[in-house]
Order: sequence, then C-alpha cells, then structure tokens
Amino acid sequence: MEKIDLHRIYKRKKTDRDIFQELMAFKVREILLIANYYDAYTIEREGQFTDKVYGEYLQVNLYTAPRFTAVASEKEALEILSQRRIHLIIIMAGLDKVTPQMISEHLKDQYPEIPQLMLVNNNADLAYFHSIEEKISRSIERIFVWNGSTKIFLAMSKYIEDKKNLEKDTHLGDIRVILLVEDSIRYYSRYLPLLYSEIVTQTQELIKNEPENDDMSLIMKIRVRPKVILVSTFEEATAVIDKYRDNLIGVISDVKYKHNGVEDEDAGIKLIQYTHRADDKIPCLLQSHEIENAAKAKTVNAEFINKNSVTLSHDITRFIKERLGFGDFIFKNRNGYPIDKARSIEEFKQKLSTIPNESLEYHSIRNGISTWFMARGQISLAKRLRRYRFEDFRSTEEIRHFILQVFESYELKKIRGRIINFRPHLVNSNRYITSLGKGSLGGKGRGMAFLSNFIENVSLKKLIPDLKIVIPKTAVIGVEEYDNFIESNNLIQTIYTEKRYEIVRDTFIKAALPPALRKKLRTYLEVMKKPLAVRSSGLFEDSLNQPFAGVYATYLIPNNHPDIEKRLEDLETAVKLVYSSIYTEESRAYFNAIDYVIEEEKMAVIVQEVVGEEHNGKYYPNVSGVAQSYNFYPFSYIQPEDGFAVIAIGLGAYVVGGEKTYRFCPRYPKLQLASIQDMMRDSQKYFYAIDLDCRNYDLVRDGEKAAIRQYDVKEAENDGTLQYCASVYDFMNDRIVYDFSTRGARILNFPGLLEYDQIPLPASLEILLNIFSQAMGSPVEIEFSLNIENQVPTLYLLQIKPLIKNDFWVDIDQLPIDMTQVLLRATKGMGNGKIETIRDVIYIDPDKFDRLKTEDMAQEIKSLNQKMTESDARYLLIGPGRWGTRDPLTGIPVNWSDISKAQVIVEQGLKDYPLDASLGSHFFHNVTSMKVGYFAIPYDSGDSFINFDILKQQPVIEEYKYARHIRFAEPLTILMDGKKQTSVILYGQEAIQP
Repeated sequence: MEKIDLHRIYKRKKTDRDIFQELMAFKVREILLIANYYDAYTIEREGQFTDKVYGEYLQVNLYTAPRFTAVASEKEALEILSQRRIHLIIIMAGLDKVTPQMISEHLKDQYPEIPQLMLVNNNADLAYFHSIEEKISRSIERIFVWNGSTKIFLAMSKYIEDKKNLEKDTHLGDIRVILLVEDSIRYYSRYLPLLYSEIVTQTQELIKNEPENDDMSLIMKIRVRPKVILVSTFEEATAVIDKYRDNLIGVISDVKYKHNGVEDEDAGIKLIQYTHRADDKIPCLLQSHEIENAAKAKTVNAEFINKNSVTLSHDITRFIKERLGFGDFIFKNRNGYPIDKARSIEEFKQKLSTIPNESLEYHSIRNGISTWFMARGQISLAKRLRRYRFEDFRSTEEIRHFILQVFESYELKKIRGRIINFRPHLVNSNRYITSLGKGSLGGKGRGMAFLSNFIENVSLKKLIPDLKIVIPKTAVIGVEEYDNFIESNNLIQTIYTEKRYEIVRDTFIKAALPPALRKKLRTYLEVMKKPLAVRSSGLFEDSLNQPFAGVYATYLIPNNHPDIEKRLEDLETAVKLVYSSIYTEESRAYFNAIDYVIEEEKMAVIVQEVVGEEHNGKYYPNVSGVAQSYNFYPFSYIQPEDGFAVIAIGLGAYVVGGEKTYRFCPRYPKLQLASIQDMMRDSQKYFYAIDLDCRNYDLVRDGEKAAIRQYDVKEAENDGTLQYCASVYDFMNDRIVYDFSTRGARILNFPGLLEYDQIPLPASLEILLNIFSQAMGSPVEIEFSLNIENQVPTLYLLQIKPLIKNDFWVDIDQLPIDMTQVLLRATKGMGNGKIETIRDVIYIDPDKFDRLKTEDMAQEIKSLNQKMTESDARYLLIGPGRWGTRDPLTGIPVNWSDISKAQVIVEQGLKDYPLDASLGSHFFHNVTSMKVGYFAIPYDSGDSFINFDILKQQPVIEEYKYARHIRFAEPLTILMDGKKQTSVILYGQEAIQP
C-alpha cells in the first residue's frame, strides 16, 4: 500500500499542560519608558521606581516583571531600540505636551509593530488629551493617567498582553474574558490596576485549592487567568460580545459613552440588554458616579457600583468572587441562606451527591454552577451545563444525575491516551494507562503508553471503519516500587551474591510488597474481576538496543476465586515472580551475552485484563497473533517491506512460542503456496486457554503456564469460536471447503479473515504496521488479539516493539566470489552486513540426526554454548528443523540462552523433515535486535546448500553424540544481503577475488 501520511492523520490531543505552555505567547518583558527628566522624577522620586514595580508584581506572585529602560530623548530611544527588542513603549506627557506626540509619531514610523501607550502626569491634563485622543490614535493605542501608584504599570503591560493574546488564547485554551467598557481615562486608569490585582490573586487562590502534581503546573496555570478587555464605545463592546460570547464571564460597563459616534446616556443599559440577548447567564455590572443609575441597573438584572464609593475596591472584589465565581461555591437553600461550601471542584463533586434538592434547584435556576466552573477554567464543562435550563428537566434528581454524568464524561475525555494516577473508579477502562506506582514504566510499559496515546490521537475509525482498535485495560507498577520492594526487604545482598535462581525466587516470594502498593492492588481487584496478565516490563525490554524480549516472565491468573484475599495472594505472587525473573539463568545469560551488568536492570510490572471471553470454563480470545512490518522470508511477489503476520486461535502463548501458527502477508492475505497436504499437516491442532475451573494451580511450582491448559481444537468448535478461523477438508473430493456441515478434518487457515474479508484483519494490520513503523522510525512488531464481543469484532493491541534493521546493504551478486570456497549459500536469509570474526562452528551431524532425540540435542547444544560463553567466543550454529520450537518433533527445542553466543544461525531441511522458518515472536526479535544472521537451507535446494565435506575436514574441538564443535584456522567471511535475502559463508583467505 502507499505510505500513509502520518502527519496528516496524527492529531495530537493537547493536554492542559501543553495548552498552558502555549498560552500568552506575547509577554511584555522589555519596556522603554520615555520621559523628560522632570516627568521621570515625579514617578521615580528617590530612585525606588524599579523596586516598586517589582514589588507590585511580587505582591500578586508574578515573578517575571518586565525590565524598564528609561530615556529622556528620541535619540536615546532610537539607540535602545536598535540594540534590543522592546515589547512596549510608554511615553510620559507632562508640562511639555507636544514633544511626546512628535516622538510617538516618529517611533511609529520606524517601529510600527511595537505598541505605544501614553502616561499623562496628572488629572488636570486629561481634558486636553481626551480632546486629541482620536488625533494621536495612529501611534498611541491608549492613554493612561499617573495616579501615584506603580500598579498602573502592571495594568498597562497586562492590558497590552491581553489585547495581543486574546484571539489565540481563547481559541487555543478557551480562556475566559471579562469585558470592561469605560471611556474615562481617569476611571479605567483606576479600574484596571484593581481588576488585574484582584483577578490574579483570585486565580491563585483557585489554583491552591485544586490539587496538582507539581509546582510547574501551578505556575503555568496562572496563564489561564481571565483576559480583561478594555473598550470605550458601544460598537467595540458588541464586537467583543459577538466574537467571544462563549468565553465571556462578565461585563463591567459605564452607563454613558459613545454609541453610533455620539454620547449616549443609556449606552451601558443597552449594552447589558444586548449581552443578555446573547446569553442571559453572563453576570453584568454597571458602574457610574451618578447614584440614580442604580435603579436602571436593577431593571436589566445587573449589579451596580458607585464609582465615587470609598469601598470601590471592596465592591469589585465582591463582584468578582460572588458573581464571577472566583470564591468558594456557597450552597444556599431556597431562601438564599448558606448551608455548605466547596473550595475545589473535587469537593463540589462530593457534596453534589448529598446537598438538598432545594439547594440544587436554587443554583440551577440562577446558573451559579456553570459560572463557578468558568472561573476555574473548566470552560467546556461550563458550556455543556449552560445549554440547559432548569425547565429542561423533569425533576431535581434528574439535574443532579445529569451534572454528575457531565463530570464523568468530561473527566474521561480529558485523560484519554494518558497515564493517570490510580483512582479506583477509573481503572476499569481501556482509554488510558493507570499508574499503580511511581517510576519508569519499563520497555513494555512505554510501548503500551505509546499505543494508548497514539490510538487516542489518530482517527483510526476513518482509516479502519469496520474494526474497533483498542488496548486492554492496563495498569503499570513503576520501577520505584521494585526498588522499594528490594530495599524494604533487605534483598540487596541476595540479588548480588546468590546465583541460584530458585533461592532468589523463594526469597522474593517470602518478602512483602510495600503496604501502599498492596493496598492499591486490593482496591484494584475489587473492581477488576476478569483474568489478568501480569507481565514484565524491564527497563531494557523491547528497546531499540537491548534485546530482552521474552526473557522475563508473564503470568496469567484466573482472578475468579470467591475470596478476594486469595485473588490478592495470586496477584502479589505473580508480581514477585516477575520481579525475580530478572535473576533466572536465562536472564543472566542474556546480560553476559550483551555485556550488561544485571544490577543495572530494574523491573516495572504491567497488570492487564486478559483479552477474551469465557467459553465452557475456558477463557481465551478468538484469535491471537503477531505482525511485523518487515518480512525476512518473502515469496512470490511479496516484498520484505510488505511485512507478515502469524495467527492462531486461543491465547497468545501459542503464537510467541513458535508453534504451528498460520502465516500470511497482510498486503496479500490470499497468497499461499502450501498444498492441501501441507496445510493439513501444519494446521493448528490445539490451543491454550485459562482454565477457570482450576483451583489448585501453583504459580511458583508450575510456572508461567500454571493456570493455562492445552485444549484440542475440537473444544473450540464446541465453544462456537471457529466461525472465522477454520475450513474443512472434504476428503471425498480432496478439497478444502468453508462449510462446517461437511465431514472432515478441520484446518485452521482463517478463511473468514483472510479469504472472505468477513473481518478486515489483514487490511487493518497493513495500515497499523505502516503508521507504527513511521511513528517509531523503525520496523516494528505488534502483538495483538482479535475478539468478537457482543458481535462486534475488536482488535486489541497488546504490545509494540521495534525491530532492528541494518541500514548498510551488501550486494553479494556484485562481489567477485570464488565459488570453490563457499561453505554455505542461502537464498532465504535474514540479516545484513559482513562478519569476519568467526572461526567456530557448532552443528548437528545430519548423519546422526534422530527426530525423536531433539531434546537430547538441545542439551548438547546448551552445554557447548556454555563453554563458548566462558571463552567469550561467537560461533556459527547449524542444525536441522526449527531452532527454538516448543514442539520437539519439528526442530531442536532450545531457549535463546542456550544459543546466546551464536552469531549466525542456520536451519537445515532434511529428507522427510521439511523446514519452516522459526516464527516465534521472541526468537525473531532477539535475532534482529542482536544482529544475528539467520539462514534457511531447504532440503535438496538447487541454489541453497551446506558443504558438510568441508566441515568434516576441520579440527574437532569437542564432539557429543549428535553435536560437534569444530574450528577453522582462519575466520570465515559471512556476507548477508538484506535486500535480496541471500547470504554466503566463505572460508579461506582468498575467498573474495581481488
């Protein structure tokens, strides 16, 4: 398929933190103050001006006060403007009223982008400047008057910031807006400092009452304070109301100002009426020095303040706290008397469930709830409530239920795709990751968090409309809990000195998990009732450089015992066993193989709800599988970049164990070369499921499969889960049919998924591999389960990890190779590059091979590998059948640690012993991550071969019954062409001709 444009489909949902960081993009950090010496002296007095300005900022906990640079002439101003970036120019006008105007006009011509404000020295000059306001408006944005307080500079800088940031911030962060309509320079010079000081103070009070995880969030939340927009005419005011109606939380208006170009005695009254026609829930305040206007305010349901009142500051504070929702929420009875209060949103939610109906009715009629939410920056929440009136509900209880539902849906929307702290009522969801403990999530945990975030930020419904894509319900215990477990139980000595895994494991089991974690796990189990997968998530797991896939343990527990204490015991045991799996022999072999110190590893734990349904006492998904975006074994017209997938019915343990799965290319799912006989022979015969009826399993004694049972495929047919998965061999006509009424053997070739497109699994995997490989910048592997839930097919993404692909390609066909010195040639090979450091070869003598003795062969290989580990030497490994299989009849059942020093692995086909490349997920990932060459030599292939005669001529280092270790005198030359999948191994110094 064509490469999907990831940038076009990935629409990252911004968190509150992201939004807070982007708000207030324009900040006034540098102010140029232009004033003659006398005017400057009137405000600076005894040289304390800068200290006073900083003091005003500090009083309201604003720590980024602007820097002032004072100059006395236009020449000095131009010099400063040429040297540094200035955000605001303030020009003082006192006795000399002409020069400041001229300077302003000159500076505007040269620096039109810098806003200018004029500061008049005293009230006596206001009449003059008011008369020329329109004339100087080309260069001066607004005139203020010095009132003896340095707060005016705070107000002037915030005025410019709000004006500049208004449109972007309201769009980006739904920031609230307070509209101030005032044409009197004297009064707005007094009002703005009061408003800004009070609003910043009240915003900080709100933030203190709302819980936050870190101080940075508190600092950034200051940016969500309401914008104060100052205008002076009716038309300017209505323009703001029209554009920002949804963000408007209050209107403060004078009574008399210009309307249609002339003074209107009732402009303020008309504006309040206009506001209430747009939204009658917006609080309004009329302010006037004429007390008779109080009656007019009442007629339009507005508050009133006397401009000349000695309590003006107190009156404004009261309006902001009570009417704009900045104070505590005061629950009142039907008579308006307080009966309770809430200081935070969380406290409000708690008390909402218990307050009397009359109180809820009182506030619903007056819309006090949505106003209070608006003040706290919960604008989308407030908007949802504002759409409804008291009359829209049949009862007060219905209102209560509706508000609580709005809370829940809003909270869930806000946390989708994120990692959230443990909250019992939220764990039963797959829209986010729940953190059960602090610290890193580990490799698998990072992958799950990435999947969760990606799914929520990409419109997968548009790309894959017919298949629901989700992750399982997932919680992660961070690595700090592992550290706490080790330290609190004094296990340092044990893990450093004890090499016997059984002793380490038993010591861990006897130790206690931290009490806080244990309490969370118990609460978690009170909610989660389905089977759970307890999975390792080491720091090194599934990373781009450390190949630790499949090394550590995963435990599946039924989680269905009637006694929660027994369920808790199982979960705790599983967590401890995952912790201890760092110290298994296999894990230690890994660390030695890649030269890492085991003490550097730490373990997080993933607790996941197992995907599946209960079927006659068994729990399993319809299909499990693994898909990779790069196919090292393509055939026909399939390209390596087309990827591949392997699937099976039942639990995924069957797939990742390398057993008889069904392999296909997501791009060409119908393309298969196997004969009917091959399909019958290689078809899945059994599957794994959790035995829900088993009560006597022992995780310590029985290991990872303690609660898992193997069932015949017939059981799945009885369960009704083969609908999309199996065909029938019609022996009468020697054909395969998709008809369960036909008698014959069942063949699991998944026709409903791959041939008839009843569920679009292949196309979905192709899209997912495409976008995930782009997102990770590497070929990827996805582990998944497909389950039919209430007749809805759902694809669960269980894990994602990168596959390493070398960027350096060797073109073997272009090299002058001496064919007489070719030890091995493979036309199906995995790996890329050139290796010239290997002399040792360990191989199974094909003349001695016995398919019934493969487990004995595995032990011999393990022993030889151990000796190679002790000598720190790499080797070439050759053997018949599939390395790493769990079925001893199809290959040699080694663990990866048994062959960890193999640099190149060769699988050889023998007569009556056909070769199919190892498909186990863990095996493939480790081969690619450790850059191990991996070749397949089919039996009697014309272009692929192994020269065993050359091997038999080499000195034998050690020989067992089946396995032989030989050593060449000179290093072999191993060439791997990753693009063409061809490989050759050469011996002798002149194997490549000059």
